[in-house]
Amino acid sequence: MAFIGVMFITPDSLFIRLSNIETWGMLFYRGAIPFLVVLFGLIIFYKKNFFNALFKIGYPGLFYVISFSICNITFIISIQNTNVANTLLMIALAPMLSAILGAIFLKEKPEKKTWVAIIITFTACVYIFYDSLSLGNFYGDLFGLITAFGLACNANLARYAKSTDLVPSAVIGKLCVAIFAFFFVKDFTLVGTDMIFIPIMCVMCVAIPFVLVTIAPRFITAAEVNLFFLLETIIGPVWVWLIIKEQPSFQTILGGIVIIITIAIHSLLAIKKTQTKTT
Repeated sequence: MAFIGVMFITPDSLFIRLSNIETWGMLFYRGAIPFLVVLFGLIIFYKKNFFNALFKIGYPGLFYVISFSICNITFIISIQNTNVANTLLMIALAPMLSAILGAIFLKEKPEKKTWVAIIITFTACVYIFYDSLSLGNFYGDLFGLITAFGLACNANLARYAKSTDLVPSAVIGKLCVAIFAFFFVKDFTLVGTDMIFIPIMCVMCVAIPFVLVTIAPRFITAAEVNLFFLLETIIGPVWVWLIIKEQPSFQTILGGIVIIITIAIHSLLAIKKTQTKTT
């Protein structure tokens, strides 16, 4: 589920770049359309038990609503204030942040190799930040880092409440995003290609993935779920480079290579250890 969800997300940054709608209008539609689509699906799935599922989210569900709403907003702000590659590299830190939060709140203590990976990726992140400061992209990178922290919180909350369906929480979160953005939108009109790009993006790159990524931590750890977001980090900038020729800086590429290789090695070691235990 995590793999399929993230693969659907990979063209998301490209659609955002191709759209002509302003930031708050983008946020409104990315909240409202997925809210309606997934709400309709939940009503069909739960039928008479829909409101019971809604009220069963409890305190973890409420915190999920807050965290989910914030990282949805910060993601768009980041994408529109820095290179796509920079935003996605910040999000690549989510697995490491998940491991730290999991150790603190869920008592799922990371191993030594995880701490080594955390230190290396954090150093690479600082290197990218330093480069962005000179290019004037620091603001966008900062919101990308906040997005990564939000994703880490989401995955750990879903892990903590794995016996509870938090998809209703994500639906409420999307509604909150739409309501918040509504008060800042100057024009709701979709013109030209936006009439095609916005609905496709909101359903394919937002609605479907957030359901799958919300459910996935019920079966695997939060850090493992967020590791799949590395696919977006790798594939997302490729879509943008191929279509609109937006090329990241050398420092971003170098820092990104360090981050991706570090987390890839960490993942392979973790998988190898799991296979050893099962045999």
